[in-house]
Amino acid sequence: MNRRHLIQITGLSALALASSVALAQGAPFKIGLILPMTGQQASTGRQVEAAARLYMAQHGDTVAGRKVELIVKDDTTLPDVTKRLAQELIVNDKVDVLAGFGITPAALSTAPLATQSKTPMVVMAAATSAITAASPYVVRSSFTLPQVSVAMGDWAPKNGIKSVVTLVSDYGPGNDAEKYFTERFAANGGKVIEKLRVPLRSPDFAPFLQKVRDEKPDALFVFVPSGAGAAVMKQFSERGMDKAGIKLIGTGDVTDDDQLNDMGDAALGVVTSHHYSASHPSAENKKFVAAFEKANKGMRPNFMAVGGYDGMRIIYKALEDTKGKGGGDALLAAMKGQMFESPRGPVLIDAQTRDITQDVYLRKVEKKDGQLYNMEFDVIKEVKDPGKTK
Repeated sequence: MNRRHLIQITGLSALALASSVALAQGAPFKIGLILPMTGQQASTGRQVEAAARLYMAQHGDTVAGRKVELIVKDDTTLPDVTKRLAQELIVNDKVDVLAGFGITPAALSTAPLATQSKTPMVVMAAATSAITAASPYVVRSSFTLPQVSVAMGDWAPKNGIKSVVTLVSDYGPGNDAEKYFTERFAANGGKVIEKLRVPLRSPDFAPFLQKVRDEKPDALFVFVPSGAGAAVMKQFSERGMDKAGIKLIGTGDVTDDDQLNDMGDAALGVVTSHHYSASHPSAENKKFVAAFEKANKGMRPNFMAVGGYDGMRIIYKALEDTKGKGGGDALLAAMKGQMFESPRGPVLIDAQTRDITQDVYLRKVEKKDGQLYNMEFDVIKEVKDPGKTK
């Protein structure tokens, strides 16, 4: 072990003791929210921060006598920056909870620090199955790609889709989406003609889409991270792939609510599987969407927003249950097993895996009141992450 690493671990261990002293002095309860506010995944950061601030506006900034402070940091979608910011938040700002994490590499880079300092880490966006295994202090309020991909692997072959090409961004969530969709699709009698992976950074979908057109599958299954769906939709339409009889299906990232209206009529009829849509018909969601749009100049909340909103709920309830005392292990214990009605529907934080169990919906893009929405037409109840159940 080199000297620098030893100093880092010693500093983080000492911080746990310092935090106990701070609690006795009635220090504010600090949440370090690390998000991509600029760069390729900036829409994720914008949505999660807006939702976190909305939750605080609705529920106040004091819980069990502790003043709650939100410290937002921009990691520009670079994992090395995420790790440095997390280190600074733990050591200098003495945060009680780390939260946010727009992409999987950012979450994985931070997990060892959460373990060393015993700081709960609420993952509000990143969606690779393995994240919760990276640290016993990780709790997820977002979703996993296996959770939503399996549903499409069941639906497609029952609805006239016998052959597919998959197109995914080449990193953890894309690999998960490809694996769990293709396994289930093939188990249901479907044929996977080819599996294509696109670079995460500066992707150019054009040559891949041309290859798909040449292969002539019944459908193209797509996963791209939040914010990249509009580019896929545009190029899919420009190449006339729908007119060539190729359907576009995928996880809900590709018809992201934040961008859906900008995609135009090319998105009409696209079927996806996902855990949240702004059109979810529950009273809880209607209240959430109205409040979110009012607070953010008409911006529609997407699935990243609901991950941020519910993540704040998990943190607030844990602080309340510890009667304001907080403390890493006590907070973590209070986060496990939480059950509540989210704008997305009923959710559970599994006490064993610290992952989220939730309903997954099949949705079709339709026009309603002059706007495009992912309209739910079927639901699979209480879906655990398949990556944890094998």
